[in-house]
Amino acid sequence: MGSPTVGDMNPQGERWTAERVLELAPDAASRKAGAKLATPGPWSGAGAHTGAVWGECAGSGGKPYRTVVDLAGPGFHCSCPSRKFPCKHALGLLLSWSEGPGSVPEGAPPGWAAQWLDGRRQREAARSGAAASGASRGPADPEAARRRAERRARRIAEGASELERRLADLLRSGLASADAASYGRWEETAARMVDAQAPGLAARVRELASVAASGSGAGRTSRLLEECALLHTLGQGFLRLEKLPEPLAATVRARVGVTPDKASLLATAPLVRDRWLVLAQRDGDDGRLVTRRVWLRGRDTGRMALLLSYGAAGRAPELSLPVGLALDADLAFHPSARPLRAVLGTRHAAPAPVPGPPPGGDAREALRAYGEALCDDPWLEGWPVVLSGVVPVPGPDGGDWQLADADGRSALPVSPGGEESALWRLTAISGGRPVRVFGECGHRGFTPLLAWAPEPVAL
Repeated sequence: MGSPTVGDMNPQGERWTAERVLELAPDAASRKAGAKLATPGPWSGAGAHTGAVWGECAGSGGKPYRTVVDLAGPGFHCSCPSRKFPCKHALGLLLSWSEGPGSVPEGAPPGWAAQWLDGRRQREAARSGAAASGASRGPADPEAARRRAERRARRIAEGASELERRLADLLRSGLASADAASYGRWEETAARMVDAQAPGLAARVRELASVAASGSGAGRTSRLLEECALLHTLGQGFLRLEKLPEPLAATVRARVGVTPDKASLLATAPLVRDRWLVLAQRDGDDGRLVTRRVWLRGRDTGRMALLLSYGAAGRAPELSLPVGLALDADLAFHPSARPLRAVLGTRHAAPAPVPGPPPGGDAREALRAYGEALCDDPWLEGWPVVLSGVVPVPGPDGGDWQLADADGRSALPVSPGGEESALWRLTAISGGRPVRVFGECGHRGFTPLLAWAPEPVAL
């Protein structure tokens, strides 16, 4: 696929491309600022060796900012006060290094860089060791953990019961009463779901509130009814967990927001080792939290996986994986009727290139995969699929765009909620010819995330 990696081809590893570096940027402003620092002028003591790059960048103060990047993660550290991750100094250093041999000389890391690199790698090794041995240890106090879980379940049940009463009041008064003025009342209800330790219910309540405030018309009423139905089934499912088959009960718990922590999951769930191709990485910011979604596909198992990572508002999450490369790693999947969300365990090697893109299907196969997943998880927003040989075309009479199979027998509408720039980039990549595309197929249509031309291109 021609993607960059850290390997054994030379002491510094195969260099990343500038595009690969810029994919790590948390926003457009960081990309622009990083590009300005991709020159030798502000840097001193820059070097690279054994999967790391470091340097000191002159800033506005008297002391230069010390920046170091662990390419195997990647992981980043900088002494600057920026809350963005990676910061512009890390991006500039990597962009300079990506220019080729001679741009950043080979050498041994200075003490400050070596100290951070050693500490990071020791922590990674300790986490891997803890995950490997956690299954035999079990919780420190199982009885206390059980009592905490029971208390939380009671609070969520109380919140779900309150939500049922709120939905009943809405339906009795009619969906037309849920106007923009009711947004505050629904936001208050969402806050109560947070207090009840049910963040999944809170998120769905906020979605209902946004629909209520979106205007008027039959489409709005239909969407309100859909959201009410999804909230009702989710609340009722939690209140009747003991009557559900365990896979569905696990799905309900996850959708409500009751999920095991990473350490517990790695210690108890079966580990799936594979060469996981990093298909896409996207950040979402709701003003409260930055959520990073990373999609993977196993080369041997063919399984799809979704990694979630979080950061405080305005700060990117730490987890960042190289799109277009493959990780030889263990994953532990969250219990569910249709497992997709996973956590990353031990990485057995540095990211490496893969010989070609993953296999894909047509629009009908994508719809079939989404439909089957929806049967297991009615609250699913979308399912990851790879489309092979599709062409972006305008819809009938110049309507919304579609991804049509090359034979013209079937097509998927492009989700109106996606980024318009991504659609135009995909159209430019295609140039009217069939392309392979990865994205999510959902009830709003298909959201393209990555396309393969000669090189994978994030959309």
